[in-house]
Amino acid sequence: MPVTVVEEATGAPESPSGALQPRQLIVTLYGLYARERGGWLSIASVVRLMADLGVEEPAVRSSISRLKRRGLLDARRVDGVAGYALTGVAQEILADGDARIFGRRRAEEADGWLLVVFSVPESERDKRHQLRSLLTRLGFGTVAPGVWVAPGHLADEAAEVLERRGLAGYVELFRGAHLGEVSVARWWDLDELHARYAEFLDRQEPVRDVAETTPARAFADYVRLLTDWRRLPYADPGLPLALLPADWNGARAADLFADLRGRLAGPAHDHARRLIEP
Repeated sequence: MPVTVVEEATGAPESPSGALQPRQLIVTLYGLYARERGGWLSIASVVRLMADLGVEEPAVRSSISRLKRRGLLDARRVDGVAGYALTGVAQEILADGDARIFGRRRAEEADGWLLVVFSVPESERDKRHQLRSLLTRLGFGTVAPGVWVAPGHLADEAAEVLERRGLAGYVELFRGAHLGEVSVARWWDLDELHARYAEFLDRQEPVRDVAETTPARAFADYVRLLTDWRRLPYADPGLPLALLPADWNGARAADLFADLRGRLAGPAHDHARRLIEP
């Protein structure tokens, strides 16, 4: 099962049960609430925030240590207060995630297709693995060994990311139309993706049905919502709805995410600010 950039970086792959790991939650907290403060949070603030998510202090400190070892957080004191700041790598990962989670549009048939063909010498097989992992995270499907496909509107994003990761020299990019009947189920595992969306809906629809919520509940629900959701845009290339099964549930999941985000983000931010600045 593909993992997201954050999951790969944190070493916290998706649990088969859908359970969210403390490291994933901490990255979400930093993405939501640390960047507006220069990327830094005190360790005491992180402990308070995570306590409201039901995570105890020893697990928080252990998870932060792992994130530090993986190069995502740096220990830093601000005005004599101990804390951790996002590294440049982490800032880049979160910026990429913002574009994917909040900004990517669904493709239309008129966008055509983007084809990536790559050839990597056997002496650089590690680059082959990097390419496959990166293309998977960008939402590409597999046509044949060394030949990957994605909706055409991902061309600029793919070219920019491949260049930034130093992999552009191994690939050729082509954009055009498919001459024949398109069957996206040959290139992507739609059954798996449909099942993952169904699990998301099962977990998050009860949140929408809560009649009233407190700021603390809104905070906990929103952090879990975003942590849960961000795994899906990395697996879903945003295929045209006309090419997807009639019972496709990805659009319903996206609508649910947008609705809950609109309702929870404001109160969650206010509650987090009170915990960060007691």
